[in-house]
Amino acid sequence: MIKRAAIAVACVVAALQTTAGFAQSGFPQRDITFIVPWNAGGSNDVAARALDPLLREHGIKVVIENVVGATGTIGMRRVASAAPDGYTIGMGTSSTLALIAQGKTPLKNTDFTHLARVSTDPLMLLVPSNAPQKSLEDFIGYMKQNPDKVTIGTPGNYNLNHIFASMTARAAGVNFVNVPYTGGSKVVADLLGQHVDSGVLKPSETLGQIQENLLKPLGVFANERLEMFPDVPTFKDKGFDVFPYGPVVQMAYVVAPANLPADIRTKLISAFRAAIQDPRFKEFAAKNAFLVDDLTGDALTKEVDDVAVALGTVAEKVFPKE
Repeated sequence: MIKRAAIAVACVVAALQTTAGFAQSGFPQRDITFIVPWNAGGSNDVAARALDPLLREHGIKVVIENVVGATGTIGMRRVASAAPDGYTIGMGTSSTLALIAQGKTPLKNTDFTHLARVSTDPLMLLVPSNAPQKSLEDFIGYMKQNPDKVTIGTPGNYNLNHIFASMTARAAGVNFVNVPYTGGSKVVADLLGQHVDSGVLKPSETLGQIQENLLKPLGVFANERLEMFPDVPTFKDKGFDVFPYGPVVQMAYVVAPANLPADIRTKLISAFRAAIQDPRFKEFAAKNAFLVDDLTGDALTKEVDDVAVALGTVAEKVFPKE
């Protein structure tokens, strides 16, 4: 009887192992939750939704969930604490990365498995089209005339948008009022309502309003003008240095929880890489003025770590100690 029981147990274990192996090799067997830690309608949300149909062609069906708050930290904490089984992933950004670099969140880069970079984005200073300031020089002059009063909306605090808002004030030699929001779409809404004087945002989240002449870009935080907006000067064009402490980049990238099994990581990287490199997504990127490259896996991990160091160095210089 003991022998028969042992044989039965062995059979059950073998069956479970076979089932587990099938489940692993057959990943995914259900929808994957893709957490975007920003408001619906923002640039990261729009990019995720553009990837969705392309991912499905490669066997990955995602359900996008917007989990906003704390400059992306709330949503990314949920990703970090999820089971490392590939069924919860998220959209990391330089905004949350800046908080990690400054120690303003318990999150660490090692809490995540890095999969693929989705985009790198220039940032612009924008005002409502009917604002009296028609040029970057006008706006800098306006700040000089109204120290401590001019408001600049940014999607979150202590991130790259906030850094460039501070660089704008630095160009004017005055202080300003940073107005943080839970996403770019919220900044756009208050800009249109003229509840803030200006905003630091991506072209991809303001393109429609620019084309409809509702918002006006005054300057680009970059060393070169954007192909889509050749008439919009860079801050450098006008003699303003917005990189006094070194270059920093705004980017979005896909992550999973740490300790993701290698075969699942490979499957997710393969699908996202194919979707991001798809000509249809590249065309979408070009129309929305963001850049796409081919950066995945360990190379992305190194890039994220390097950007975190740069952001930490700049933030230490820009933001006063609390």
